[in-house]
Amino acid sequence: MNLFVERFMEVVAILFITYMLLYTTFLFLSVLFGAIRLSEKDRMVRLNNEIKHDYYMPISIIIPAFNEEVTIVDSVRSLLDLDYKLYEIIIVDDGSTDETSNQLLQFFPFKQTNSPIHRKLKCKEEEAIYEATVNRINLTLIKKANGGKSDALNMGINVAEYPYFVTIDADSLLQGNALEKIIQPVLADEQVIAVGGMVRVAQCVDMTDGKVNDYRMPWNPIVGMQVVEYDRSFLASRILLDQFSGNLIISGAFGLFKKDVVIATGGYKTDTIGEDMELVMRLHTFMLNNNRPYKISYQPEAICWSQSPESFRDIFTQRRRWYIGLFQSLVAYPMMLFRFRYKPVSFISYLYYWLFELLGPFIEVFGILTIILAFQFDLLNVPFMINLFLIYTGYGILLSLTAFFQRVYTQGLRLYTLDIIKAIFMVVVENAIYRYILSLVRVTSFIGYKKKRKTWGTIKRQKHMDF
Repeated sequence: MNLFVERFMEVVAILFITYMLLYTTFLFLSVLFGAIRLSEKDRMVRLNNEIKHDYYMPISIIIPAFNEEVTIVDSVRSLLDLDYKLYEIIIVDDGSTDETSNQLLQFFPFKQTNSPIHRKLKCKEEEAIYEATVNRINLTLIKKANGGKSDALNMGINVAEYPYFVTIDADSLLQGNALEKIIQPVLADEQVIAVGGMVRVAQCVDMTDGKVNDYRMPWNPIVGMQVVEYDRSFLASRILLDQFSGNLIISGAFGLFKKDVVIATGGYKTDTIGEDMELVMRLHTFMLNNNRPYKISYQPEAICWSQSPESFRDIFTQRRRWYIGLFQSLVAYPMMLFRFRYKPVSFISYLYYWLFELLGPFIEVFGILTIILAFQFDLLNVPFMINLFLIYTGYGILLSLTAFFQRVYTQGLRLYTLDIIKAIFMVVVENAIYRYILSLVRVTSFIGYKKKRKTWGTIKRQKHMDF
């Protein structure tokens, strides 16, 4: 029995170390490449060598909302301060049971109308339509029966007047130049059909009229660890995959899409909770199946500040939802690997998300269980395991700090000494403990999967001014 366990442990050790080497190498190349690209972009801006233009592509901003009474007014107010000349704002209240719509109706000069909605995409019936004009910006509020986030987004697309639309979460704030930045790839190349923006944690920032006044690391360690996690995620793989239009995710918190292409693919699917990733994968397959040239871009200079969960309960709920959405999307499109196997989006992007994003948590949890098994059979080389853990964790800490300080530098943000200390502490805890807790959460995501696979996630919000 001991001999069998010993051979099993040897095989597992080889596989686990191979996985760690592949993942850390990919992460290193991603962070290094991302840092170089952002530094080059920052240098171009500082030298005033960035393309400027006096024309604007009209954009519709769609905000799906469900029980967002705490943040909805602040979010819409912030959108009225954008440095962009031609856009509209569409808020879709998806059957909220709180005061979401009433908050908007009290604060903005909405008037009920009977404007017809041309349904290009299937969605639940509207209950009331309100319109207003503030600072020459058209605002539309749609109250509808509850159908889920995807259904609300489809309603927003049906109402949208302009050829491109942006989706943002109801708790998010856009920087003043966010629309100008996110549309730049479209203006540079007409083949671009979708653009992802950079999402950062709103609890860190103080903003007025779309401009950052101050940036501080939060005291809440749960939020702080998400800060460094977001910066590493959005700096690393997304910039690297963007070099061959290989991103399979555009965050629902901030993304731009070409409306007619999204309508041609059928809009957002209502039978998934990973609607953002599922749509992007469907756009890839639709364009490839029809042999149409296209690009899906990532624009890290287009920044959205979104509230992150502040309790373990909320973050566990969020991450389970994200993980199930990832699973649903990858399983739904196996043709990405087999039909388009000679495309980088297939043999690089699709495999990356399968190996490191979907299977990664299982591999990490399995590795921990294997260590416990080895300890029980007195087969654990303790000094070797400690050294391996320290090297792996130290490597992750170095890359996370690189990503964090790179984002702070390129945005021209000021960090106080205490914030630097907090950032280093958060990075250490995130890499040494937090990531393994989240791996366990993801592995257990499928408990109750059938019951919760189509539901909105509810996370406690607070007013932006309370941060």
